[in-house]
Amino acid sequence: MANGHIISVLGGKGGVGKSTFAVNYAIAASIDSKAKVLLIDLDPKACGDLGMLLGVKPKRTMLELGAIEGKFDPNSLGSFVAVHPSGIHYLPTVLEPEQMGSLDPSHVSKALTLLSGFYNFIILDLGSDIDGPTVKAIESSTLIFVLTLPEILVLHHTRRVIEKVQNLLFPPEMIKLVVNRFSAAKGINPQLIQTNLKKPVLGVIPEDEITTVSSMTKAQPFITSAPRTEITKSYFFLVRNIQQQQLLEKLSQLKKPSDALSRLGGNKGSQPGKPGDKSPSMVVFDRSQMKDEKPADQWSSLKQRIHKQLIETMDLKKVDTETGNDPKKKAVLREKTKTVVVELLDKEEHPFRSRDEIQKLVKEILDEALELGPIQDLLADDSVSEIMVNRKDQIFVERKGKLVLSGTTFSGTAQLLSVIERIVTSVGRRIDEKQPYVDARLPDGSRVHAIIPPLSIQGPMLTIRKFAKNRLTYKDLVKYGSMTEEMADFLRCCIEARLNVIISGGTGSGKTTLLNVMAGFIPPGERILTVEDSAELQLPQEHWGRLETRPANMEGKGEVSIRDLVRNTLRMRPDRIVIGECRAGEALDMLQAMNTGHDGSMTTVHSNTPRDAVARLETLCMMAGMDLPAKAIREQIASAVNLIIQQSRLADGTRKVTSITEVIGMQGEVVTMQEIFAFKKTGMDQNRKVIGKFVATGFIPKFIDDLEQQGIKIPRGIFSVG
Repeated sequence: MANGHIISVLGGKGGVGKSTFAVNYAIAASIDSKAKVLLIDLDPKACGDLGMLLGVKPKRTMLELGAIEGKFDPNSLGSFVAVHPSGIHYLPTVLEPEQMGSLDPSHVSKALTLLSGFYNFIILDLGSDIDGPTVKAIESSTLIFVLTLPEILVLHHTRRVIEKVQNLLFPPEMIKLVVNRFSAAKGINPQLIQTNLKKPVLGVIPEDEITTVSSMTKAQPFITSAPRTEITKSYFFLVRNIQQQQLLEKLSQLKKPSDALSRLGGNKGSQPGKPGDKSPSMVVFDRSQMKDEKPADQWSSLKQRIHKQLIETMDLKKVDTETGNDPKKKAVLREKTKTVVVELLDKEEHPFRSRDEIQKLVKEILDEALELGPIQDLLADDSVSEIMVNRKDQIFVERKGKLVLSGTTFSGTAQLLSVIERIVTSVGRRIDEKQPYVDARLPDGSRVHAIIPPLSIQGPMLTIRKFAKNRLTYKDLVKYGSMTEEMADFLRCCIEARLNVIISGGTGSGKTTLLNVMAGFIPPGERILTVEDSAELQLPQEHWGRLETRPANMEGKGEVSIRDLVRNTLRMRPDRIVIGECRAGEALDMLQAMNTGHDGSMTTVHSNTPRDAVARLETLCMMAGMDLPAKAIREQIASAVNLIIQQSRLADGTRKVTSITEVIGMQGEVVTMQEIFAFKKTGMDQNRKVIGKFVATGFIPKFIDDLEQQGIKIPRGIFSVG
C-alpha cells in the first residue's frame, strides 16, 4: 500500500525504554492490523540495539538505500531488510555508530519516501537528540510518540524535547505522550503528566521488570513471548486506540514544515544539521575519529584490510557467542578462521612473503578477530602479572613487581575499544557513552577495569590484573618470601579454629591472593559462600558457592550490590562467608554476621596499617546509613574481628605479610591490638632490594588457650623473640 504512515518514537530522556517500546509496538501493530510494518533504527547512541532486541542479523542499511542513484528496483528490497519471525521487517540506518557521520539528512528523506510505498507502517526509533537526520525523519512522520517515565527528572527533560520539536514549527497535534514503566506506587499519575506537559497521554505501559528483562535476555519481544501479560495488553490497547480514533488519518492532513532543518541551528541545545554534526549532548566519544585513523605502516594497513574482509565473510560476533568459553569449540573456530585468513591473504598484494612473516601476520589477525589482539601474548606470558594500557600505542606491564614499557601496541583506537567490548560483553556487562567505565573479569578470573572517553582523555584505557594459572598455596608464598613457614602454620591454625580475619593492604599489594590462599585452609566439610564484584577467588573445596554483583541494566535498574549479596548469604546457611573486598556499607553487615554465629569469615579492606584498618572499617560502617555512634561501631569491630593481617607491596616490588595483629578488645574509646609477627626492614642492598626479616614480637595471642581446647596445638616457641 503506497503512502504508509510513519510513526517516530522520541525518548524524553536516555534510558526510558524507547527501543523496547519501538520493537514491541511495531509487532503489536503488525499482529493487530495484519499490516506490513518496517522498524528502523535511527538512534546514533543505540546503534544496533533494535537488532539485538529482535534477535535478527541486519542485512544492509538505510544509508545504502538512500544513496542509490536512479530508479529503485522493488525486487531488491528483500536484500535490504531482515525479517523477524513475528512478520515485521527491520532495517538499521547504519551498522556502526561512526557511519552516522556519512548520513546526509537528504538520504533519510529519500529512503523514507521510497519505503513508505511498500509498508503500511514505518516505526522510527529516533533517540532523544534532535539532529539533522532526526529532523528529516520527523518531516516525513505522521505521528510522534514521546516516551517518558513518571519521574520528576525525566519529565523535566521530556519537556525540553517537546519544546525542541515545537520550536522547529512542527504541528503540536503530532506530539503524543506515552508513559512507560508506570506504577501507581510512584505517585505521578498520567493525568498529572498530561497537565504538566500540556500534551495528551495516548498510552500507559505498566511496569513489569521481570517480563522486560526476560525478553531482552532471550532476544524475544514480550509481545510474542508473553502475550497474556498486562504489559502486552497495554500495547494492543494503544494500537486499537489509535485505530478507533482514526488518529493517523486525521494527522496525515496536517501541514508540516519542509524547511525545519534550516531552523535547527537556532534551536537551543542543537547545532546545524550538516552531515556528521552532533548536538553537544551527543559528543562524548567520536568513534568516527577511530575510523579515520591511518595505519602506521603497511603491516598494520594489511591487517586492517584483512580484518574488515574477515568480518564481511564471517559473522564473528555470532560465532563468538556460540562458542562461549568452550576450548574445543574455540579451537575449531580458530582453524576455520585461519583458513579464511590465509585465502584472503593470497588475494592481497603485499610485500610480506616469507613463511615467518605470513605466520606472524596470520596469528596477529586471528588474535585480533577471536582473542584479545596484541595483549593476547602478554596474557600468556607467565612473567607478566599486570597489563596497563594507557592508550593504543602505550602498554605497560608489571614483571617481578616492576613496571616496564612493553613493545606491544594496538593498530588503532578502534581495535583497543573492540578488545574492551569483547571482554565486558562476555561476562554480561557493557561499556558505552552512558556507562563509560566497567569492572569485569576474564575466564581465568583475571581482574579487568576499563574506562573510555570522555572520562579518559587520551583514549580508552584498560587494566588487567592477571590471575595465576596455577592456584598459589601457602608453600608458594613461603618460597617467594612473603611469609615464613611458622607464620603460615599459625594462620592455618587460626582459620581452622574459625577466627574472623581481616586482610589489610594497599592497591596491588596482594590482598586477594592472600585471601585465596587462606580460604584454602578452610576444612573441606564446611559450606563456603564467596561474594565478589568480579569473581576472582579459586578455592579447592567442593562445597563452595560463588556470588557476583550485577551492575544496573541499560534502563538504570537491576543493580545488585555486595551488600545485597551479603544479606542473601545469611539466608543460605553458610559456615563461612568470604567477601572479596569491603568498600561500603557491607562492612557493617559483615561484622554483624561475624558476631551472630558465622565465625571464621574473612574479607579484605584497603588500608596501610592494622590500626588504619580498624579506622577504615569504622568509616565503612558509617556508610551503611544506620547512624550508629562511633563507640558502638568500635565495639562491634573489637567483638567481631580476631586477627588483622597486613599485606604490603615494598619499594622493590616484592609483596610481604608485614604484620599479623590480634584484636584484643576495647579500652575506653579505643580498640586495643597487639602485634604477633612483623617484618622488620633493615635497609636495601646494592640492587635496591629490600633487606629485612620476619620476627615474632614475643606476644602470645590471648586466643591460644581457646585453640588448644579445640585440639589445635601451636608451639609456644614460635612466638619467642629470636
